[in-house]
Amino acid sequence: MHTAYITHPACLKHHMGHLHPESPARLKAIDDRLHAAQLFDYLRHHDAPMAHRVHLVRVHDPAYIDAVEAASPYDGLVQLDGDTAMNPHTLDAAYHAAGGGILAVDWVMKGEVESAFVACRPPGHHATRNQSMGFCIFNNVAVAAAHALEAHGLERVAIVDFDVHHGNGTEDIFRDDPRVMLVSTFQHPYYPHCGADTVSEHIVNIPLPGGTAGKAYREAFEARALPALDGFAPQLVFFSAGFDAHREDDMSHFMLTEPDYQWITEQVMAVAARHAGGRAVSMLEGGYDLSSLGRSVAVHVKTLARL
Repeated sequence: MHTAYITHPACLKHHMGHLHPESPARLKAIDDRLHAAQLFDYLRHHDAPMAHRVHLVRVHDPAYIDAVEAASPYDGLVQLDGDTAMNPHTLDAAYHAAGGGILAVDWVMKGEVESAFVACRPPGHHATRNQSMGFCIFNNVAVAAAHALEAHGLERVAIVDFDVHHGNGTEDIFRDDPRVMLVSTFQHPYYPHCGADTVSEHIVNIPLPGGTAGKAYREAFEARALPALDGFAPQLVFFSAGFDAHREDDMSHFMLTEPDYQWITEQVMAVAARHAGGRAVSMLEGGYDLSSLGRSVAVHVKTLARL
């Protein structure tokens, strides 16, 4: 069964300034590397549709959605917060980024593909119910997870967030929803400076110190993430796939490498095989060193596709 690769040209038009690390070059680096690794033609390609308001209000306050739409500029840049800006194309890109996850869920649940990778931006996992944060406007993986629950009638879905920054927005949205397990590994103390003290049966935060490399990361993941996921027995697995924990990415102080991303993907796909019929949806979050981002995504996608 094929793996879907979902993106949209609108996601290349969103930019937040010449020196901003969350740039359109990220998607170009991924595309180039998938071609170089001869993976591109093995994937089922489709443009991400636009999410609609009915999808967004499942996870965001209506007033917040209204405020984002009202802030969209006719020209130039408008700051939503200290890290996140909109240009005239950002709103379109954000709707497509959220819609990519909806399409991925539909395809996976209908059995048209076993897994999917959504290469869209802006990313999403810092966006809370009512606030943009950390380059994120709509919480794309939360929109997709809520769609799986509401449109496909699932009772349990899991989100594995291996971005180096805590998925605080995803935690905020699903804090009181036991149908969603969030497993988030992240550098602590570090932006967004929360998550380490969370106590919850379905929010499994794994704070790790700066300098964490593959061996320590794998030990922590095996000890805490995998037992929690197996105990939860998700019917669909999501990745909040951030690659900024790579040792070449100066956005953090972790020391992961491509074999670590392959290992993480293998472990979570094994969980999906045991409990979810192999169904998995991965959605791009961080990763700002272009070379390591492209290489890491290629390994991740190859493992998703079981190639």
